[in-house]
Amino acid sequence: MFKRIILIVLDGVGVGALPDAGKYGDHEAATLQHVAEKAGGLSLPHLEQLGLGHIVSVKGVAKVAAPEGCWGKMVEKSPGKDSITGHWELAGVVLDRPFAVFPHGFPEEIISVFIAETGLNPLGNIAASGTDILRDLGEEHLKSGRPIIYTSSDSVFQIAAHEDIIAPEKLYSICRQTEKILLPYDVCRVIARPFKGTCAADFYRTAGRHDFPRKPPEKTLLDLLQEQGVATCGIGKIKDLFDGEGVTFSYPTTNNFDGMNQTLQVLNEINQGLIMVNLVDFDMLYGHRLDGDGFATALQQFDSWLPQLMQKMSPEDLLIITADHGCDPTTPGTDHSREYVPLLLSSQAITAPGSLGIRASFADVGATVASNFQVFMQNGKSFLSELTPTNIRGL
Repeated sequence: MFKRIILIVLDGVGVGALPDAGKYGDHEAATLQHVAEKAGGLSLPHLEQLGLGHIVSVKGVAKVAAPEGCWGKMVEKSPGKDSITGHWELAGVVLDRPFAVFPHGFPEEIISVFIAETGLNPLGNIAASGTDILRDLGEEHLKSGRPIIYTSSDSVFQIAAHEDIIAPEKLYSICRQTEKILLPYDVCRVIARPFKGTCAADFYRTAGRHDFPRKPPEKTLLDLLQEQGVATCGIGKIKDLFDGEGVTFSYPTTNNFDGMNQTLQVLNEINQGLIMVNLVDFDMLYGHRLDGDGFATALQQFDSWLPQLMQKMSPEDLLIITADHGCDPTTPGTDHSREYVPLLLSSQAITAPGSLGIRASFADVGATVASNFQVFMQNGKSFLSELTPTNIRGL
């Protein structure tokens, strides 16, 4: 039906606690709604016109009488609330157990192997905010040269190092060693966190972040499309999240603006296939740092960019906007939150917009894309048929 599908993941933009959120300490989470309340209302006219106000009540966003898109929200079926888990499920891989987490730091057996393999005695080894730990241990790192290890409520082993002390390429090599060390422990990913600055007051993380995840346990939507000769393009950290599997073209980005600009450029180069975009600033810069005002501004900047994207889309293009989890900056803690994610569809071909309801799994997105390109995917229920035949024309 559609020659090209643009799938944009607004990293961390959840729309309310899932029924099981209490198990994760997230029963009060509602990222989008709380950001809007804190900001005194959001101006999101283009998302509003697609039907955002019909998904949840958001201050400043109207429930328009005649939306131009299709809307719904989705449940995460996999346990956990990690970016890997969310993106994998969007691509059709539903996990039956969560990755291992170490909220009190990693056990001595892991750290001792890390020291033996890398020759480095780390600092930290605690659960912490990435910005807080630089303030606490960054100066000691500058003096000693010892890398900083930290984790969170997610299944991550993060290694921070000043770029003048441990160059990014060396840090990446250390992360690859660590990835092998952690294989028996079922840790989801190792993350390189290079930073710069001269003292605790001005340390900042650079764009050199790189993720080293576990490989998906089975073929994802990206693999299945690639095997059938359908182009797959990842913008942002998509390649990292899938460990490079199934990604034909990859365009890393430095921030949301870069991701949005690269998306427009890719539309000039790829005429058919899947373009999957991750916009990470909502999560990385604002959700984790409890910056509700910055989060609100970023949402409004994304909304104001949407007309540029839609002007470049043909009737044979479908835009899907969703998220991978929540990251509520107004609730206690700095970690991801277990939430529903929004689902918004836009295409010039949609003539009778409507509700897609509450989807039982993020995998419904993957199943829809797979169905469009005539590829079979085991998990998820496609909503492609719900767009036909009455509300699709010209295809």
